[in-house]
Amino acid sequence: MSADRVEEVTGAQETEAAGGGVEAQAVTAALTYYPVAPGVRLNVRSGPATSYPIVKVLPEGTKVPIFCQTPGTSVTGPYGTTNIWDNIADGQFVSDAYVRTGSDGYIAPRCA
Repeated sequence: MSADRVEEVTGAQETEAAGGGVEAQAVTAALTYYPVAPGVRLNVRSGPATSYPIVKVLPEGTKVPIFCQTPGTSVTGPYGTTNIWDNIADGQFVSDAYVRTGSDGYIAPRCA
């Protein structure tokens, strides 16, 4: 797996203390950003297939997080032919054929 940038994401998780109160604990997870193929303006779709509407277009040189991956329409791009689609934000998917993950397979959990 190849990554160009890792960002720390901090959130809060509530847990019940022994006395019945609620106490906040910091939760830290690494969020990795993967580069889109050079020279590509990438269509972002509302679902994991080319039949879904385009919700935006990513400019050249963009790096994207991958929260989860799911099968969908097979697409051929700079990084091969694949049916894997990357969820980069809520309701936003790009074909993994255009994202340099360093793998031909899944690198993130399957989307629920």
